[in-house]
Amino acid sequence: MIRARFAPSPTGYLHVGGARTALFNWLYARHTGGTLILRIEDTDRERSTEAHTRVILDGLAWLGIECDEGPYFQGEYAARHQADAERLLAEGKAYRCFCTREELDAQRGGEGPDQGFRYDRRCFRLTAAEVEERRGAGLPSTIRFLLPDGEIAWDDAVHGRISFQGRDLDDFVILRSDNTAIYNLAVVSDDIALRISHVIRGDDHISNTPKQIALYRALGHPEPVFAHVPMILGPDGKKLSKRHGATAVGDYEDQGILPAAMRNFLALLGWSPGGDREILSQDEMIQLFSLDGIQKKAAVFDTAKLEWMNGQYLSALPAEELLGPVQRQLARIGVAPGDRDLVPMINAVKGRSRTIILLAERVAVRLDPARAALDPKGEALIRKMGPAFSANLERAAQALEALASEHWTAERLLESLKATAAAQGLKLGDALQPIRVALTGSTVSEPVNELLAVVGRERSLRRMREVAHQWSGGVTAA
Repeated sequence: MIRARFAPSPTGYLHVGGARTALFNWLYARHTGGTLILRIEDTDRERSTEAHTRVILDGLAWLGIECDEGPYFQGEYAARHQADAERLLAEGKAYRCFCTREELDAQRGGEGPDQGFRYDRRCFRLTAAEVEERRGAGLPSTIRFLLPDGEIAWDDAVHGRISFQGRDLDDFVILRSDNTAIYNLAVVSDDIALRISHVIRGDDHISNTPKQIALYRALGHPEPVFAHVPMILGPDGKKLSKRHGATAVGDYEDQGILPAAMRNFLALLGWSPGGDREILSQDEMIQLFSLDGIQKKAAVFDTAKLEWMNGQYLSALPAEELLGPVQRQLARIGVAPGDRDLVPMINAVKGRSRTIILLAERVAVRLDPARAALDPKGEALIRKMGPAFSANLERAAQALEALASEHWTAERLLESLKATAAAQGLKLGDALQPIRVALTGSTVSEPVNELLAVVGRERSLRRMREVAHQWSGGVTAA
C-alpha cells in the first residue's frame, strides 16, 4: 500500500515549491490508489504558529489537494521521539554529548557553523562513569547519533543511485538538552509510525537522506522509497524567491489565478507527462503521473506562462462557473452590479482575459463605461482620426438613438451600424472603432454590436456622447 506524506513546517506561508511537492505527493497517491498523509512539522516552537498552519491548510484547500489522513502535529509525539533516541542510546548506537556551544565553536576553528565540520567524538570516548559523573553534576547534554562508517546509498526514484560515505558525515545531534528531537530523528520516527512508503520532497533534502537512512537502519526499519524533485528557479536561473515576485500560493489566488490553472502549471514544473500537451485536466494528470516522469534538472517558474495557462482555463470555463470569482473581485474593487446579468459580459471578455482580476475589471467597464481607461492604442487611433473621431462617434450615437430599448439587441444593432456606415460613406471599421474606444478605452473588444448590447442603451449613448464631446476639439481636448 502506497503511503505518501506532505510535511510542511508552519513557520511561514505555503511557498509554490511546497505546493508543488504537495501536488506531486497527491498525484502519486491518487494515481496508485494510495494514501496521502498531512503532517505539520511544528517542532520549531519559536517560529511555528497556528496562523501559519491555517495559511497552509487554506492553500491546500484552494488548490484542491485533499489529504486522506491528518493533519498530524509532530510536536504531539515528543515522547516517542525521546524514546527512540534513548533506545538508540541504550543500544550503543548513540551517545551523550556534553560539549558546550563554545567548545564546538573552538572545534570548528571559531568560524561558526560549517557544513564541512565533523565532530571529533570526544564525548563518545567518555567512560560510563564519566558520563554519570557529569550528569550527576547537572551538566546539560544532547544525544548524538553514532554514524557508522561505510557506504550509505539508495536508489532515488528521480536521480538514480546516490551514495555517501559515513566517514564524511557528522555524528549529528538527534535530541536536544531539553529532550526535544532534532529534525532528522523526528522525521524518521514519525515516518515509521505513519508507515510511510514513499518520501517525495525537494532535492534540497538529499543531504539529509543518508542520515535518515542510517537512523531507519539503526531503528530496525526499512527505509522508504525516496524521490527528490528538482528545485524551482526564477527566470534568472536563481532559486525562486520574493525578488522574482509572488512566491506564496495565496498571492496567486489574490492575483486572479484559478486553482485548476495553478494545479496544471505546478504539475508541469519538473514533471513531464510525455508529448507536447500543456493543458491537462485533473483526471488526466492523475492518470499520467509517475515518478519516472519527474525530471532531474531544475524547473523555471515563468509567470507569463502561468498567466497564459490561466487564460486558457478562463476561455474554456462556462461563464456561470466564473460568476462567483468575478462577483467577489467586483466587490473588492467596489463595483456593485445590482440586478444586471453578468453572464453575457463574462462571456464577452473571458477569451481575452488572463486573470480573474482583469476579467472582472473588463466586466466593470461594461457595467459602467466611465471606468474605461484609454490605452496607448486607443489614444493612437484618436490621434490618427483627428476630428473625424468625435464626428463619427456623434453621428453613430444619433443613429443608434433611434433604436428603442426593446430593439437594443446585437442583431438590430449590427443592422443599424452597417446602415449608418453606408449612409455616411464610411468603412465599417471607421464607424465602429470610435465606439469601441469610447466604451472600453481600447481598440480590441468583442464585436461592437455585442459590446453595445451588454453595456445597454442608456449607458452606451451617454458614454459615446461624453467621449465625443471630450475629444471634439481634437487631440488636445484631453
